Formats: sequence, structure tokens, C-alpha cells
Amino acid sequence: MTDHALRPQFQLDQADPTRVRLAGQWTLNDALQVAERLREIPDSARVIDATGIDRIDSAGVLQLLRFASRRGLSLDDIDFRQDHRALVCTIEDVADDRPPRKRDYGFLAALARLGFRMEENGKEVVALLSFTGENIVKLLRMVREPRRFRMTATVSHMEQVGLDAVPLVILLSYLVGTVIAFLGSTVLRDFGAEIYVVELVSIAFLREFAVLLTAIVLAGRTASAFTAQIGTMKSREEIDAIRTLGLDPIDLLVIPRLLALLLMLPLLTFIAMMAGLAGGVTVGAFDLGIPPQMYISRMHETIEIRHFLVGLSKAPIFALVIGLIGCLEGLQVQGTAQSVGERTTSSVVQTISLVIVIDALAALWFMHMDW
Repeated sequence: MTDHALRPQFQLDQADPTRVRLAGQWTLNDALQVAERLREIPDSARVIDATGIDRIDSAGVLQLLRFASRRGLSLDDIDFRQDHRALVCTIEDVADDRPPRKRDYGFLAALARLGFRMEENGKEVVALLSFTGENIVKLLRMVREPRRFRMTATVSHMEQVGLDAVPLVILLSYLVGTVIAFLGSTVLRDFGAEIYVVELVSIAFLREFAVLLTAIVLAGRTASAFTAQIGTMKSREEIDAIRTLGLDPIDLLVIPRLLALLLMLPLLTFIAMMAGLAGGVTVGAFDLGIPPQMYISRMHETIEIRHFLVGLSKAPIFALVIGLIGCLEGLQVQGTAQSVGERTTSSVVQTISLVIVIDALAALWFMHMDW
């Protein structure tokens, strides 16, 4: 067979000018020639006889289907050989014209991300509530079965959570106390009321700043550590090994950390209160001309014990939030290093956000209760 006979070609039917006969090879190698022959077919052609085609592949079938679509012809107007029909049917199923995609200005994508994020946050809230209930049940079970209590692990975590954080808590609280005293004196100096810096620093630290600063420090320091520790164990399948040995990971890993936080966060809050008040005393002595004895005497006369109790009452709640979220995020690690990093970041963000929200709600509640 000559090369000319293999080339794609067409011929008008002499008896019927609306009928065109195709011949040659209509394949990918001859795609350019196929396109040229199709453009040469007159507009009067309404029936395509493709039974004379020697070889045809998916590219050739696709070109014929597009040609028929442009001319307003249907598949029934093209007559293929019987052994080519299976290929034609397959190409027809995937060659449907798709509507042009509308231009996306980002609003729908942003709305979708917001929806997915809200759904994820809802699942996180449900998981946290169920995890809280599980820990409460197992704490009560530990009261009935004291042998489940892990004294060594609890004391070790008390050292890590409490003693190791004391220098940082003291430093931050002292500096924040000095800053509040400086700002307060700057404003009150215009009114000749610098002495009221004593009440400002004392009430601010006893009610809000001491417990809030301590909780934020532990949220960034302790919650992330809990998540990383438990998450690494989860990725190494150590938690599965604990279950295989017949032990409960909650009793072994979570409850000692929770108890350590519940015991140490109030103590750290008290230390933060003393450090913040010391910052106020320092500014009063060196910048405002208020001797330490006078400062402490006025604080003793004006400050009520309820301010101290209000601040200290928030510490156990913040401890539960930090411990539960840190441990829960660690148990939700999927087994990869990337998942450990993502869950650690998530635990820090969640604990700090929730601590601030709870503190704001508590402040409003205590204010309306006139406490």
C-alpha cells in the first residue's frame, strides 16, 4: 500500500453530494493532515462514511466527533466500521462538552474554608467534652481503686510543670507589675493621685494578671510539652503497646499530668501575685516616692481578701483546660512527625484562646455579682 493511500483523505459521493467518504489512516501521527482534510470538507456534507478508514485511534475519533459537533451533526450521521465502534463509544463517553468553568473570585473558596473550619471546631469541642467526661469518670474510679494512682509520675510532672516554671513566672509577673505601675502613675500623676497606683497594681494582679499570665505561660510551655510527649508515643505505637499490656493510657499518661497541673497552677499563681506586687513596690519606691512600708501599709488597708480568692479560684479551671487540651491533642496524633507538629501548635493556640475567653467571661460574671 502506497504512502498516498495511507494518508487521510476524503471523497464526495457522486450520487449523493451530501455524503462524504473517508479513507486512509486517521491516527495521532497524521493529526495535522486529518485537521486539514476536515477543514476541506464542504459545508454541504451531512453524512460521513468512515467505513473506508483503514486505521483510526482515539485522536482520530476525537477529531471526527469535534468536527461533527461544529457542523451540527450527531453521532448517527457518522458511519464507522463495526470493529471501530467500541473505540468510538469509549471516546464518546469522555468527550462530552463540559460547561466553561466560572471565574472564581475567592469568595466561595473562602466560604468553604470557613465552613470546614467551623465543622472541625465543632468536632474539637465535642471531643474535648467527651474527653473531660472520661477523665472525670476515671478520676472517680481512682478514688475507689487507689492502686491506679501513679505517685512517681505525678511528682515528676509536678517538678516539670511547677518548679521548672517558677523563674519564668516570677520574671514575667515582676516586669508586668512594674509596667502597670508605670502606666498607672503616668495617668494618675496629672490628677495628683499617684498613691492609687497601690490599688491599681494590687487589684489587677490579685484578680486577673497573675492567674492569666501563669496560665498563658503554662499553655505555651506545658500544653505543648504534653502534646509532644504523648504524640511521640502515639507515633511510635507505644500507646498501643500500653493497651496491649492491659494498662489504661488515661490512668498512666493523662491523670498524673492533670493532677500535677491542678496542684501546681494555684501555687504558681500565688507566686505570680507576689512577684507582680513586688514590681509595684519597686516602682513606688524608686519612681513615685512611696516607701515600701507605706506601700504595704496602704495595700493592707485597702485591698480585700476577696480579690485574692477571685484570682485563685480561676487557677483550677485553667489547669483543667491546659491539661485536657494538651493530652487530647497528643492522643489525636496520626503517627507522623508532621502530625505531631500540627497538634502541638493546635494545643497551644486552643489553650491560650480558651484561657483568655474563660477569664473574660469570669471577669464579667464576678463584676455583675459584685465580688
